[in-house]
Amino acid sequence: VQLVESGGGLVQAGGSLRLSCIASGATSGTGAIAWYRQPPGKSREFVSIIDSDGTTNFKPSLKGRFTISRDDAKNAVYLQMNSLKPDDTARYYCNHVPTGDWGRGTQVTVSS
Repeated sequence: VQLVESGGGLVQAGGSLRLSCIASGATSGTGAIAWYRQPPGKSREFVSIIDSDGTTNFKPSLKGRFTISRDDAKNAVYLQMNSLKPDDTARYYCNHVPTGDWGRGTQVTVSS
């Protein structure tokens, strides 16, 4: 499965961004999709996941600011990020859980 992330950019603290992950390939329309992020100089960390049935889960500290949704007709998963903080600065990646495939990521930078 090929995954392409988009929607990142530079935003001021308190702003919002919506990241998109578009999947293509034989099994792209099925299975859970997860978002991870890697802050500068740190390890990659889990952000959120959405299963095929719409069940979601979040890193506890992000719940309430981030939401995740999917549009299976478009093979897309979206990560809506609100009230962004400088600590949210990271490269954000999506992951197709059944195959373990990753996208190349999209950079999010939040200025104070």
